[in-house]
Amino acid sequence: MNAQSSGKRPWTAEPTEKVFEIYIKTTPERLWEAITDEELRRKYNFGASASSDWTPGSPYELSAANGSMLLATGENLEVDPPRRLVQSFTAQWSEEIKSEGTSRVTWEIEPVGDSCRLTVTHDHLREGANGELYGGWPMILSGLKTLLETGETLTTPGSLRYSQAPQPAA
Repeated sequence: MNAQSSGKRPWTAEPTEKVFEIYIKTTPERLWEAITDEELRRKYNFGASASSDWTPGSPYELSAANGSMLLATGENLEVDPPRRLVQSFTAQWSEEIKSEGTSRVTWEIEPVGDSCRLTVTHDHLREGANGELYGGWPMILSGLKTLLETGETLTTPGSLRYSQAPQPAA
């Protein structure tokens, strides 16, 4: 997996962006389905599902274990299946992260032979943004690749962080 970062240049007002690129042996249609299907998404996205009607301008939510915790909200800004999905992203999992405001996530799918190149760009981040906003992408994309190529789920520590509802304190 390739990760690139371009920080704010002193002569521009462009916010920080993080770019992640991965190759997955699958079809664009199957990759699109994995990004937009609640149950498939839950299997590689820390146990969190994404719910939406996936139309331009529609809202979406990322939530943990059957809606037990809201993790992020946003709007589907561009929806072009199975090639491109652009979403606003407002993290909700802690007060500190909520204060980071809204950023943007772009999913771009390009067929390459019998595989696809998936490029995820997380941008409109403020300079010095909290790494929790974008630090999970390598694990999420590794889980996506593992699921689509093997049918298995990634079980690294943290990869299923939100797969179970929180337990009440004793």
